[in-house]
Amino acid sequence: MILVTGAAGFLGSHVAGALLGRGHSIVGIDNFDPFYDRRLKDANAAAVRAAGAEFELLEADICDEGAVRSLLQRTRPEGVIHLAAKAGVRPSIADPAGYARANVLGTSVLLEAARWAGCSRFVMASSSSVYGNNRRTPFSEDHAVEHPISPYAATKRACELIAFTHWSLTKMPTACLRFFTVFGPRQRPDLAISAFMRRIGAGEPIDVFGDGSMARDFTYVDDIVAGVLAAYERVAAHGYRVWNLGSDRPVRLDEMVAAVERTVGRDAVVNRKPMQPGDVERTWADLTRSRAELGYSPSTPFEEGLRRQWRWYQEATAAPSRT
Repeated sequence: MILVTGAAGFLGSHVAGALLGRGHSIVGIDNFDPFYDRRLKDANAAAVRAAGAEFELLEADICDEGAVRSLLQRTRPEGVIHLAAKAGVRPSIADPAGYARANVLGTSVLLEAARWAGCSRFVMASSSSVYGNNRRTPFSEDHAVEHPISPYAATKRACELIAFTHWSLTKMPTACLRFFTVFGPRQRPDLAISAFMRRIGAGEPIDVFGDGSMARDFTYVDDIVAGVLAAYERVAAHGYRVWNLGSDRPVRLDEMVAAVERTVGRDAVVNRKPMQPGDVERTWADLTRSRAELGYSPSTPFEEGLRRQWRWYQEATAAPSRT
């Protein structure tokens, strides 16, 4: 039995489904935060259930210590894959306290509950945003990360520090995974690729912030899932470890828009807007450590990933459950 938090979310549902495919039993927890349409998360959970029968999903808040302990006491998972969080750089600027509660307090509750329940390992989501506007590229796990530029990034760095402290006290093997701009089927509707596909496909204008030179290390979800599972399998040999999970292939914003146009088969109507506070100029993952220690090898070309996400979106929006 493995506990997956955020199991009805974008990445959590993919990880839970992959674990079920490998024969694991999964217990998930998700609070179905109204940040976006609940029906999307319900559809994600249905996709996980279709992947295997050994799946239980509890609707609860990870900050609720009583609910978390009760769940772990009853299910006794061997380990935790913690993917639940309030995500997004720009929304965190409007709600720093909410992000601190969900991300920092929630992670603290889960770490202590995992220790109390005797879990053998703990794998948690961090973010490439912890690197801030690092001038050294590509970003390596041993680079300084003392200058996050958004509340979201600050909470993720805080979680890494809390996880290190917890490991130093308990020696429960713990991994922090710095994800680089994950995309693919089920991507959250507020994220750029998802929003651009939806709006360009409908002939609606898109907002593009900055001059188009901003770059992101877009990483296809299946590649990220492979890294998460490898980290879960191998963290015991490392104690506490931070790993980058990205593609090592940054794409400029203007190039991304052009690729989405080609995928959708329609030109974008672009509204140019100033760069937004909290947005970093670039992300680029150095994968030296994760390749060597996890056997991590992202293999999905960017435009192939876009085509898969677009096919999924067309099928999902045509389904009766989404009308």
